Amino acid sequence: RAIIIRNGEIIPMSREFTPETERQRLQFLALLRPELLGKEFTHLEFPRRIQPKELGKKMLYRDQNMNGWAYKKIEEDDLKFPLIFGEGKKARMMATIGVTRGLGDHDLKVFSSNIHIKPFLSCFPEVRVYDLTQYEHCPDDVLVLGTDGLWDVTSDKEVAGVVMEVLTSYEPNDPCRYTMVAQELVVRSRGVLKERGWRLANDKLGSGDDISVFVIPLGGPGNYT
Repeated sequence: RAIIIRNGEIIPMSREFTPETERQRLQFLALLRPELLGKEFTHLEFPRRIQPKELGKKMLYRDQNMNGWAYKKIEEDDLKFPLIFGEGKKARMMATIGVTRGLGDHDLKVFSSNIHIKPFLSCFPEVRVYDLTQYEHCPDDVLVLGTDGLWDVTSDKEVAGVVMEVLTSYEPNDPCRYTMVAQELVVRSRGVLKERGWRLANDKLGSGDDISVFVIPLGGPGNYT
């Protein structure tokens, strides 16, 4: 994911593709091609797992056409595991993967089954254009590009804070200042190794994913485009 920090303003340049953000696309595909669910999953979403004793009762649900929730009578088919389950960072598709776009994963299957996940993964990127000539940029204006290891534990606002904090401690013409920002973001996302594992400054768990960060200047001394 990437953000631009320009004159202290945070400008998102991408968005996350997760089972939650792409719920309706995934549910629509599952509705059109139910064979992809392998008779193990249902395309409907429920607030929680349904128990057999709840057959015939009413429960909130939503399908591919719904932004909100409605009630439906629980049927036998609703006892299957939901195509999308969990919330936020814990949301998973087919109880396996937390992203819905990307290359590869051709052989990825649901655990202990022959159900392929690849048909639900889109390889089409979302492209956003930022015209550098439309704005005047100073040496502190940057593009921050990072992997999930950064964004899973660090908010956009926190990233912007680190960027401004580190950049102000170096001269504008120091080429190392952007490298130091990237290193600081990696270090803070990893945290410090303590008795209870890697911990952030707020004592929450540090990132357990790989952390890669690029800090790209949008302007520089004598060059504001």
